[in-house]
Amino acid sequence: MIERILTVGGFTLLSRVTGFVRDIVLAAILGAGPAADAFFVALRLPNHFRAIFAEGAFNAAFVPAYARIREQGGPERAGLFADRVFTLLLASQIVLLAVALLFTPAVIDVLAPGFARDPERYALAVDLTRITFPYLLLVTLVTFYGGILNALQRFAAAAAAPILLNLSLVVALALAAFFPTAGHAAAWGVLVAGILEFLLVAGDAARAGALAALRWPQLDADVRKFFRALGPATVGSMGVQLALFADTIIASFLPAGALSALYYADRIDQLPIGVIGIAAGTVILPEMSRRLAAGDEAGAASAQNRAIEFTLLLSIPCLAAFFVIPELIMRALFMRGAFTAADAVAAGQTLAAYACGLLPFVLIRSTVATFFARGDTATPVKAALAAAAVNIAFKFLLMGPLAQVGLALATSIGAWINLGLVVWFAMRAGHLQIDERLRQSTVKLAGAGLALAATLWLCDAPVVHLFEGWQRLRDVATLALLAAIGGSVYGGIVLALFGSRWLAAFRARRRG
Repeated sequence: MIERILTVGGFTLLSRVTGFVRDIVLAAILGAGPAADAFFVALRLPNHFRAIFAEGAFNAAFVPAYARIREQGGPERAGLFADRVFTLLLASQIVLLAVALLFTPAVIDVLAPGFARDPERYALAVDLTRITFPYLLLVTLVTFYGGILNALQRFAAAAAAPILLNLSLVVALALAAFFPTAGHAAAWGVLVAGILEFLLVAGDAARAGALAALRWPQLDADVRKFFRALGPATVGSMGVQLALFADTIIASFLPAGALSALYYADRIDQLPIGVIGIAAGTVILPEMSRRLAAGDEAGAASAQNRAIEFTLLLSIPCLAAFFVIPELIMRALFMRGAFTAADAVAAGQTLAAYACGLLPFVLIRSTVATFFARGDTATPVKAALAAAAVNIAFKFLLMGPLAQVGLALATSIGAWINLGLVVWFAMRAGHLQIDERLRQSTVKLAGAGLALAATLWLCDAPVVHLFEGWQRLRDVATLALLAAIGGSVYGGIVLALFGSRWLAAFRARRRG
């Protein structure tokens, strides 16, 4: 299992690295002004719907169902189920696309009402959204085939697909002179990326013999059970996305650049969430589904504990860095071209606020897997909706004094509420057994994280002084040296606290 997490995490890391290149190009060409705000709204709209209907609800309901049907009924029955779901999914997305393209101005009025006071931003957001929204249909099909491939233990293609989005955007922005604006170039890059991602995962599904076909849908027992799981999962995903909708709506009333600060800070925060948290959740869901379908409750619980332990090991260093040196991170990665020092300060403060919720964000996917693997998508909905309500309430309370930083802090508060409720529900139902090894590891890793944070804080000023004479790449060099020092300290402390026996066991699990 650890090997598969590393496979998904490795491709996701490559995706994030190419994503940083993409964001550096975006920052240099679009900056953090009105044009960037319009593009990020156009990008967020299909992403919100994707998170609700595709990656969020669909994966939670489809992957366990497909794994269970294939385990108990064989490949032919699983293929029939996939064909029927594929037909329904494609039809629903075509209808949604038609409605969105027809009523795009009304959608922008709801999503970013503050743009109405800026006709230029409003018109550009409408134009760009009409270009980017078809990406939703394509990426939904990517998610469908990714779910099938994950259930078949084939993780590479789906994990690598987002790399194509990053490369497509970079190429499109390099050709921005041939488009009306750089925002138009970026929007067309998104659409082309959707086509490339679909071809990648559909090709891998064809090689695995799992390419879906159009088939007249029948509501047999398997499909009905899938929809009973999909309904609550959709409501739960919608609760999370409502909070993100609130971010966009509220930020549209804030000064120009607030949406962009949220975007760039979220991109950095998503590095550990995607590389570690989502990678672990992607692997643990089919793993637990398969074990539970075979009656191996103890094996499922052990797999979940190890996934949580592994997630904490890798995410705690990111947490320390985001708290101690957030503005340096933003300067080193993005401060060039149209992205100014003031933009870096705003984005750095927002990143520190997002960091307050980093741990629940990276742990939630592995935690809710215990419900999804059992076909229970309703219970996590209660936690998600309660957390969304708290999140939105704090956004309105904090937006006045803290602007976009308050929005990010409210998101972190909601994340802790969500994780706390999920853990409580899981332990009450007996679905989560935290073993002694995980308890001890958590305490040790927390100590290592505190030591790392102290090291970064103490070394920050001397390292900055060391490179203060550099005219170029000063921040990059400072960040690189601090990362090397911090990595050495954290690695040494982990080795001292856990010992070689723990590392040997970890290597053995990878070989297994």
